[in-house]
Amino acid sequence: MTRAPYIAIEGPIGVGKTTLARTLSNAFDFKCYEEMIEDQSLLKAFYNNMKQTSFQTEMFFLTHRYEQLEAISKELQAGHSIVADYHIFKSKLFAQQTLQKHHYSKFTQIYDSLTKDLPCPNVLIYLKASLEELLFRIKKRKRTGEESLSTDYLEQLTLSYEQWIPVFQLQHPEVTVLTIETDDLNLADNPEHIQATLTLIQKYI
Repeated sequence: MTRAPYIAIEGPIGVGKTTLARTLSNAFDFKCYEEMIEDQSLLKAFYNNMKQTSFQTEMFFLTHRYEQLEAISKELQAGHSIVADYHIFKSKLFAQQTLQKHHYSKFTQIYDSLTKDLPCPNVLIYLKASLEELLFRIKKRKRTGEESLSTDYLEQLTLSYEQWIPVFQLQHPEVTVLTIETDDLNLADNPEHIQATLTLIQKYI
């Protein structure tokens, strides 16, 4: 690679992105960037009434991700290796699910302007899980706001990821995409599963 490794982890809500990012950070001494939600009430309001709050919510996430990606860009220029539990690419995917057509058009214009000069990851890790497993993990972690998350929204989001990943690969052939099925993986506290996953990922970095 011509620059420091930059791994982004993607997948639907509850699939284990943050857990894997922290594991990779500890194992390979990468700086870890996590998507933070300072205002849980915003997320709860979004899940309760997407039509009314979607544009505000998607813009909040977009600007937050942009600010972190600017910081990531500076870290990469300094030669630091990075792992993040999301990438800004997902902003358009989520916006497609929730925004009305005229709002999505405005959102896309802003997105394109903000992201045109920012870095892509070297490796995108796409984590997959069944709807049943996602619902189980979401319920288990008891994150504030997610109690209002509908099954239909999660199912549609999962389908959108499946449709988006092949398109992303065509648009960004320079990025290695690694897909990992996680239904039978326990990356939180199973040492064998953790080591096997680290060994797999290490081949790509």
